[in-house]
Amino acid sequence: MSTREETRQRVIDAAIDLLTREGRDAVTTRAVADAAGLQPPAIYRLFGDKEGLLDAVAEHGFTEFLASKRVDPDPPDPIADLRAGWDVAAEFGLSHPALFTLMYAEPSRTASPAFEAGMRILMGRIRRLAAGGWLRVEERLAAQIIHATVRGAVLTWLSLPEDRRDPALLTALREAMVTAVTHQEPAVREKGPAGAARALRAALSDQETLSGAEQHLLREWLDRLAAEG
Repeated sequence: MSTREETRQRVIDAAIDLLTREGRDAVTTRAVADAAGLQPPAIYRLFGDKEGLLDAVAEHGFTEFLASKRVDPDPPDPIADLRAGWDVAAEFGLSHPALFTLMYAEPSRTASPAFEAGMRILMGRIRRLAAGGWLRVEERLAAQIIHATVRGAVLTWLSLPEDRRDPALLTALREAMVTAVTHQEPAVREKGPAGAARALRAALSDQETLSGAEQHLLREWLDRLAAEG
């Protein structure tokens, strides 16, 4: 790590320490510079301005969160895997309340590279649910529901007085998310494209969206996919 990178990280660490101990209002350029053993102009050279510093702190938070994620490319129980991923996100937020609040305070901060990497992990989890016939809604909507419920759960928990924080709140919101995005039983019993093709082919007679010609063409494609299994 170069001297500049080391100094930059020292400033970020100082800002996180102030944020954690004293709240966001305590994170001024002068206070951070003093805590890092630097002069205030150094903050501007490294981060541009205070918002640039806060963006860097948020990116550090997203990177830490990404490192906490556990990824199983082929979980034996995809619903349990979904719950576990939600719990990891909630636990991170409850363990880093000030940092979590800063990370999600402004939509622009969720454009960070680490946030996007975390979303790719989430989309992979959702894609496995879809492939197994578990997914109730479209994949992007599922990601939005999962993300919104865990963020809302953490921020609501943090807004409550400590004597009113009931763990049942977190469990209820997690289970509401599971119910919203998944079926109780998989719509596809067989793994892979062949099983999915058979399930979709069986359901075609119940829909009226496609024309007769479109249904005929789709059945031809599905028959070819089903035959490969």
